[in-house]
Amino acid sequence: MLDVLGEANTVALIGLMGGIALGMAARFGRFCTLGAIEDYLYGGDDLRLRMWAIAIGVAILGTHIALSLGWFGTDGVTYLDRKWNPVGTIIGGLMFGYGMALSGNCGYGALARLGGGDLRGFVIVLVMGLSAYFVMSGPLASTRVWLFPIEDNALQPQGFTQLFDGFGISPLMTGLLFGGGLLLFALSKSEMRHSPSKVFWGAIVGLAIVSGWLGTYWIATTGFEVEPIETHAFAAPLGDTIYYSMTASGNALSFSVGSVLGVVIGAAFGSYSKGHFRWEACDDPRELRRQMTGAAIMGPGAILAVGCSVGQGISAFSVLAYSAPVTFAAIFLGAALGLRQLITGFAAID
Repeated sequence: MLDVLGEANTVALIGLMGGIALGMAARFGRFCTLGAIEDYLYGGDDLRLRMWAIAIGVAILGTHIALSLGWFGTDGVTYLDRKWNPVGTIIGGLMFGYGMALSGNCGYGALARLGGGDLRGFVIVLVMGLSAYFVMSGPLASTRVWLFPIEDNALQPQGFTQLFDGFGISPLMTGLLFGGGLLLFALSKSEMRHSPSKVFWGAIVGLAIVSGWLGTYWIATTGFEVEPIETHAFAAPLGDTIYYSMTASGNALSFSVGSVLGVVIGAAFGSYSKGHFRWEACDDPRELRRQMTGAAIMGPGAILAVGCSVGQGISAFSVLAYSAPVTFAAIFLGAALGLRQLITGFAAID
């Protein structure tokens, strides 16, 4: 495959296939971070949160089984290689969650909406991708680094797996404990056990994350060009895709571009299959302003937290990074504050 397609095209194809699975999960399985939080807080329904737990559990199990078999290695994984900054994690997570509530979707959800014909998702994707780049490598990059210093090549991997390994607990056992525990929790409710669609699509999301790790690790260790070891996330990759669309003649495809396009394709397939595809736009300029404001907050928030609701909420969890549970809690709290503002009106946004 590498000889025929080349390394950049192969890694983009891996991202594309996983992205398609994620897009279908959003449409067929209604897999959505904000929707899960809103269901729990205002509907008394935790099934979609348990669906999220299944995705994380499967991702942890798959990643750690691959690690124990030598199919995957964590050297070079950003979530573990960069020294964890708890302040950046908490502030970024709160920003991301709050912006997600204002926008009505995270980056992944906006791509899924775009695949269903909702042009509001297109606006969110553009604003979020550009705002992420604005603080990642744009005008505010130096300010971000000054406020939240970056220290790569941490002396010790920033994850629980490596920590426990120092105490004689194997990566496989760690994965079984954490991943298996989450699966048992998710399935402990009878309603969840009797919702095969939610269980199935939650597992598909987890497997998509694992496929990204395995595919990019294989390319990195088999090919001759330098390719990062990564999996699905939807903050900086939105900016990567915008950048590629303007510089394709002088730039190479990447996992990020394939992943982003895959979600749109998978969501479009799901929408057409269910007869839900229709072109939509924002009739109310106040709503559009709110969504753009939320997207502009989400992008920088994800960069500070080194990941979004998928990047930290599942991908970083799959390698049991220290940052993952803290970021997820901060995103949840930020989203809760934003939803309260919108639903119960404790403060006007106009």
